[in-house]
This record gives sequence, structure tokens and C-alpha cells, in this order.
Amino acid sequence: MVLWVFGYGSLIWNPGFDFDEKLIGYIKDYKRVFDLACIDHRGTPEHPARTCTLEQSTGAICWGAAYCVRGGPEKEKLAMEYLERRECEYDSKTLVEFYTENDTSTPIVTGVIVFTSTPDKVSNKYYLGPAPLEEMARQIATASGPCGNNREYLFKLEKAMFDIGIRESFLNDFILKKPLFLV
Repeated sequence: MVLWVFGYGSLIWNPGFDFDEKLIGYIKDYKRVFDLACIDHRGTPEHPARTCTLEQSTGAICWGAAYCVRGGPEKEKLAMEYLERRECEYDSKTLVEFYTENDTSTPIVTGVIVFTSTPDKVSNKYYLGPAPLEEMARQIATASGPCGNNREYLFKLEKAMFDIGIRESFLNDFILKKPLFLV
């Protein structure tokens, strides 16, 4: 048995668990959005940070990293226990197909786990939902928690995407709001 996990936020630059292989690529029909509250890493319950989750969107692609954990049930269990603690704001685990630039028609890996959140404020207390760009940028500019400030999360995500050769207009929209990040 082999465990594969897809990272589309901080897992890209900081997986935090023991893995055997990392592939850069994407999943289809999902887009990255800053609609999830983080109250324990980059924000607090009083002032939640905005972090990424995925939203289903036909035809969209979301770039990130897929991590493979081999070595038996115990190693996989340790990785999943770590991820479930770290990704506690996400209330759903979805299985997706993972693609690379080399083959856009056939997934290189199937059954990849991705942590997502239900887009419903009633069933998921961490779901913030969409907001105007300036409002989200202001929230990102001012939130801070035990792992650092929310701006750093955004900038590290933008750098991680740049490092893998992806320029994402969604992230650039936030970066262009830089005066708000100097608050």
C-alpha cells in the first residue's frame, strides 16, 4: 500500500512529514481560494487568518505537489495522524487524480488524498467564504498566529508557485494589493 497526498497551500513548501517522493503537478476541476479560516497557525480565534482551500470548478486546474509515503502501514499512519492534526480546519478528504506536464490526458497517480473544506458556514465553522479582494487582502495583512503572520503564508505560497514555474493570477491579485500588506 502507498499513500499519496496533494498539497496546494503550505504543504507545498513545508510538508512536515516523512515522505519518499515529491512530484510537481496539478489536479483538475478545482481552484485554489482563500476561503478558510486558520485560527491556530497564522491567525487566532479572535482574528482568523485566510488560508487556502479548494473549490470545485469545471475546467480549472490547481498546481501543487503530490507526496508519496511508502514503507508500510505504520509510516502511512504516522503521516496521516500528523496531517489530520495539522489540517484540522479541513472537514473533508477527497480522492483526486494527479497530472504532470508530461501527460495531461492520463493521470500519473490516482487516489491521491487532498484535504478540502465544505463550502458551507453552517456545517464547517472554519469556512469563511468568498469576500471582496480588498477585504480578504486586509484580513491577510493583519492576521497573525503562533506560526507567523498571514502575509508570510501568502508570500511563501507565491514563491513556492514561482519556484515550480507557475504564475497564478489569483495569487498575483493579492500581491498587487501590496500597500495593504504594509499596514
